Amino acid sequence: MADTVLVHPNRDKRSSHVNRVIVVILLLVSAALILIVTLGGWSHLQGSQPISFAYVLVYLVMAWQVAGWNRGVLPVAAALAVLFAVIAAVAGPQWFDRDKAGFDDPVLDPSILGILTVALVPVQLLLTGFAMSAFQQHWNVEVEVTRDEADRYQSGGLSGGQLTPAQP
Repeated sequence: MADTVLVHPNRDKRSSHVNRVIVVILLLVSAALILIVTLGGWSHLQGSQPISFAYVLVYLVMAWQVAGWNRGVLPVAAALAVLFAVIAAVAGPQWFDRDKAGFDDPVLDPSILGILTVALVPVQLLLTGFAMSAFQQHWNVEVEVTRDEADRYQSGGLSGGQLTPAQP
């Protein structure tokens, strides 16, 4: 009986690689923006610092998972991105309202914090779209093939539709 191996044909597509990289980048950019706004407006966040740090931590873990081809976190990333987009859309204008005389200034200028918070909205919407697009690529599909067929597939001799599953 020939040795069998697992092949992930959907992971070999260029579109899968591009989507994975884009999702990882958007998760990292989101985490960085959230961290900057949290640290820059620390004294004015009214107790939401733990939630912001939790978002940063969760986004970093999800970026690591997606980089390792974990498809399961993609819908969670999309859902959290939608939630945070709403929060950022509501919070952004509030920073601009603080950019007047008579208000205490946070570490960063309130207008900069407002711009960064408003910038989170399109980043989160892009994250939602790319995460769901990547989820539809079925990275988890495995085909059990013989070692010879896997070698031919990896050398470019076969395409994903031509793989023949190994017989038990």
